Amino acid sequence: MHPLPKALRRFLLAAPVMAAAPFAMAASSPAVAHGDDVPNVVTTIKPIHGIASAIMKDVGKPVLLLDGASSPHAYSLRPSEARALRDADLVVYVSHTLETFLEKPLQSLSADSHVLELIELNGLALRDMREGGVWESHGHDHAGHDDHEAHEDHDHDEHAHDDHDHDDHAHDDHDHEEHAHDEHDHDGHDHDEHAHHEEEDHHAEHGGIDPHIWLDLANGSIIATAITDELSHLDPEHAEDYRENLKTLLASLHSLGNDLATKVSPIRNNPYVVFHDGYQYLEAGFGLNAVGSITVSPDQKPGAKRLHEIEDKIRDTGAVCIFAEPQFRPAIVQAVVADTGIHTGTLDPLGANIAAGPTAYQDILTQNVDALVKCLSSGT
Repeated sequence: MHPLPKALRRFLLAAPVMAAAPFAMAASSPAVAHGDDVPNVVTTIKPIHGIASAIMKDVGKPVLLLDGASSPHAYSLRPSEARALRDADLVVYVSHTLETFLEKPLQSLSADSHVLELIELNGLALRDMREGGVWESHGHDHAGHDDHEAHEDHDHDEHAHDDHDHDDHAHDDHDHEEHAHDEHDHDGHDHDEHAHHEEEDHHAEHGGIDPHIWLDLANGSIIATAITDELSHLDPEHAEDYRENLKTLLASLHSLGNDLATKVSPIRNNPYVVFHDGYQYLEAGFGLNAVGSITVSPDQKPGAKRLHEIEDKIRDTGAVCIFAEPQFRPAIVQAVVADTGIHTGTLDPLGANIAAGPTAYQDILTQNVDALVKCLSSGT
C-alpha cells in the first residue's frame, strides 16, 4: 500500500484539533440577526453551497446561484438571482477570477452586506496556475510554491481564524502580505526582497492562482471554519448551532479523507490527462499522477500544437485515461481518444449531477475520486 501524501497525513492528524479550536468573535461591527432571524446567505457554486449548508443545517438555508450544470467562467445572473444578491447579508464566493460574473453585482451590494472571498483566507494551500498542456507529477514544485505541504506548516489553530478581522469582510484593506505568506519560511530559506514583492503582487491580483481551492480537503476545512466565523458574528443567537455543525462537518471530512486515500492507493501512480487544468488541488492532496490537460482554461480552445503535445504525452507516459467534464462539449476529448485509443472518464469539480445540500461537498469529492479509480483501474 502506498504511503499517504504528507499533506493528507497532516490534514487527517490536524482535523480533530481544528474541530476543537476556539472561534474568534469580532465585536466591533454590529450583528444583523436577532431572535429567529437568520442571515440571508448567497453562495455561488455547489461545493461551497454544500459547506455553507452543512454549517447552517437546522438553522437556515443558503441560496445557490449556479446549480452545477453551468460554468462560473461564463455565467449571466437571472433577475431572481440578482435580487437574492441585493438582499444578501453574506455573499460567499471563491475568487473574482473564477466567478467573473460577480464583478458588477458585488459593487451594487448594500453597505450592510458582508462579502467573503474565499481565496483571501489565511492558511489556504494555494497553487499557481500551470502553463502549457503537459507537466510533471506533483512530486515537483510548481511556479514558486513549495508544494502543498509547505503551506500547511502553519499551526492549525491559526486555521480556525482566531485573528480573523470581521471589520474587513469586503477585504478592501486586507494586508496581502499575509496571503503571500511573508512570515512563512519555506524550507528554511529566506526569500530576497525582490522575490517577496513579486509574490505579494501575484497573490494580490489572484490572476495567477488556481481558484479550484475546494478540491483540497484541508482547504475545505478552512473554508468551513471561515463561514462559521462569519455566521456566528452575523447571527450570535445561533452561534452555538453553527459551531456544533462545524464540528460535525470537520469530523465528516476527516473520515472522508481516510476513505478516499484508501480508494486511490492502488491507482495513485497511474498517469492520466484532464480536459482542463482544474484538479491540481485534488492531485496534490492524494498524490495523483496527472500528466497534462487539453486546455489551461475551458474558455480557451486548444490549438493543433497543444493537441499534438497531449497526444505525445499520452503515448510517452502510457496514460491510462482522459477525463472530460459535463459542462463542456466533449468533441475535443473524443478527437484525442480517436488518435490514441485512451480510456475516457468524467470529472466534475462543480457537481452538476449532485443534489445540492449539506452533504454536497463530500459527495462531489467522492464522485470525482470514484471516477478516477474506475477509469484508472482499467489500466492495471
